[in-house]
Amino acid sequence: MEATEERTGDPSAERRREQRGWYFYDWANSVFATSVLTVFLGPYLTEVAKSAADAEGYVRPLGIPVAAGSFFAYAVSVSVLLSVLVMPLAGAVADRSGRKKPMLAVSAYVGAAATTGMFFLDGDRYLLGGALLVVANVAFAVSVVVYNAFLPQIAEPHERDGVSARGWAFGYVSGALVLALDLGLFLGHESLGVEESTAVRICLATAGMWWGVFTLVPLRRLRERAVARRGGSAAGALGGGWRQLLSTLRELRAYPLTLLFLLAYLLYNDGIQTVITQASVYGAEELGLDQTTLIGAILLVQVLAIGGALLLGRLADRYGAKRTVLGSLVAWTATVTAGYFLPAGAPGWFFVLAAAIGLVLGGSQAISRSLFSHLIPAGKEAEYFSLYEVSDRGTSWLGPLLFGLAYQLTGSYRVAILSLVVFFALGFALLLRVPIRRAAAAVGNRVPERI
Repeated sequence: MEATEERTGDPSAERRREQRGWYFYDWANSVFATSVLTVFLGPYLTEVAKSAADAEGYVRPLGIPVAAGSFFAYAVSVSVLLSVLVMPLAGAVADRSGRKKPMLAVSAYVGAAATTGMFFLDGDRYLLGGALLVVANVAFAVSVVVYNAFLPQIAEPHERDGVSARGWAFGYVSGALVLALDLGLFLGHESLGVEESTAVRICLATAGMWWGVFTLVPLRRLRERAVARRGGSAAGALGGGWRQLLSTLRELRAYPLTLLFLLAYLLYNDGIQTVITQASVYGAEELGLDQTTLIGAILLVQVLAIGGALLLGRLADRYGAKRTVLGSLVAWTATVTAGYFLPAGAPGWFFVLAAAIGLVLGGSQAISRSLFSHLIPAGKEAEYFSLYEVSDRGTSWLGPLLFGLAYQLTGSYRVAILSLVVFFALGFALLLRVPIRRAAAAVGNRVPERI
């Protein structure tokens, strides 16, 4: 059995040192989700695809006719599908081999390299852009599975809400800081003597470099834990991973309360993700707001999500994680309902809505992560967190589908945004039915005093 790093000194001090290192992976990778996926890559890759399109407006990857305006969405869909297939296998291999740090390093640096390579996305290189997007997004998904799997190992049960919340807060600080710098470059590119396309490519590439540099911190501070079983070779670990994945899926039936939590998370998190992705569409198409206002609102969400994550972490410590998440779902419902009544052409009210989203966004996701960590059998953290991430990515089409259908049937984006309330209502109802203490005890975990 491979030796692990030795503990030294006070165990609680070493645990806090690991936790501080763990936070920095949120700091490292959040710029990819914020600056790359949310703000810059979609519009830019769409323009690159349009420059490569034929007279009818189509590009033809692998001979398949694709409308240039749809290329980015299709590339994201392909990356999500591949992520859903790869994440559970990666989680099983990580738990079976006991080598989470190498898997975190490989997935993080593959993703960072692909993102940095987006600097070369110019002219009509839409295929390069699509390929880099797919590689980076799949690598990002795998790295997050492995990263989340460290949470039950580095934090005692009573610490996890606060640790998870601080990790999310670190990520939002990073995302807001880099996005502010990116927007300064983007909006002031002319005065700096830089073309707009070059400014965008610099923003994309520096996000990859940021991701790679700060990944060094968790890789230095996190340590491996010995496991009872090891894969002798890469092929053996891979084959064992497939077997372990099938075993985990069968085993999950023995933990119906964990499964019920996953179903609740699937629903309400899909509502959260759809609000995030469709808010700018709602602002532009229904409220008539310009791009500068929308980008400013995204930055406001990032800044306020820092305090929101820390606030909900404190509330979870005081009132329990389940009550806090349920309360956040009530807040999401109220926020989405208020969005229905926003007046057109009034950016001030849209910023108020963005502020409400920011305050509840990070905390609801952070506390959900820590809550789920109590429902995982010991030694299977990566496997179960891969299913947690699959429940996020694997259904990320449900909310947009409902949003699109509501608009198609009514012609109103207001009705479309209001339709998302159903995800929060159903998620609330299911989570309310999960007895968290009994669910944690059922998988053999120690239950904290307040959960």
